[in-house]
Formats: sequence, structure tokens, C-alpha cells
Amino acid sequence: MWNRHRAREAAVQILYSWEVGRTDAAQAVAAYWAGHEGDPPPEKLRRFIMELVETTVARVDEIDALIAASAENWRVSRMAVLDRLILRMAVGEMLSEDERQPGIIIDEALKLARTFSTDEAVKFINGVLDGVHRRRGGEPGH
Repeated sequence: MWNRHRAREAAVQILYSWEVGRTDAAQAVAAYWAGHEGDPPPEKLRRFIMELVETTVARVDEIDALIAASAENWRVSRMAVLDRLILRMAVGEMLSEDERQPGIIIDEALKLARTFSTDEAVKFINGVLDGVHRRRGGEPGH
């Protein structure tokens, strides 16, 4: 069953192919859908996945700068790949122009970290995303 959380999982997997495979986003997306032909998401969620991927890729420099400013003593390039991608996607989603709630975005990123990374990564991602949120004028603790 497709929902927004599963859509975010798909976007992380696509971004992983983009980052690790050193391919362009369109190729990563095509490869992902080729492997999921029998279980396509509804069109609305497919558009959401594409928005997450496209925003993350298009704004990666801006996103990385926000992450770096909130990740004390950590260079973005030295972060674990999946942690970096979860952070990038969440920050990209925070930057989108609609009215998404930062708290929901952070909570979803933490769920992704629990699925794809470690307990330590969950704490790290929470701290960085909270820092990004505060830097953008949000209240502490999302």
C-alpha cells in the first residue's frame, strides 16, 4: 500500500542510485520505476516522489550549505551516504514553497533513519534538522 512515507522511502532509494551510481536523476528514476512496474503508486504520490527527488537534486548546493551550518564539526561529504540523503531530502522538503509542517518533515526523516540507518544517526539527523529549522526562523524542538 502506497502512502507518503513509502513515497519518501522510494525517493531516498532513487537519490541513493543518483548519489552512489553517479548517474543523473532521470536515469535513477527510470531504474527505480523499472524495478517497481508491478506496484506503481497513485499518480499523486508519484508526483510527490518526483518533487522530492527533483528538489533535492536541483537545490543540493543550497541544501548542503544549510546542513553544514547546522552540523557542527561535520562536513556533509563525510556523512554516511544514507544519512546525508535523508538530511538533503528533508531540508529540500522544508524549502518547498507549500505549507508542509516542519515537524512532520522531521518526524518522517527520523522514521527513514530508523529504517535505513542507525540509532545514532536518528539522533544526529534530528539535531541537524532541528538546527536547520531554527536557522530558518522556526521554533526549537519543531
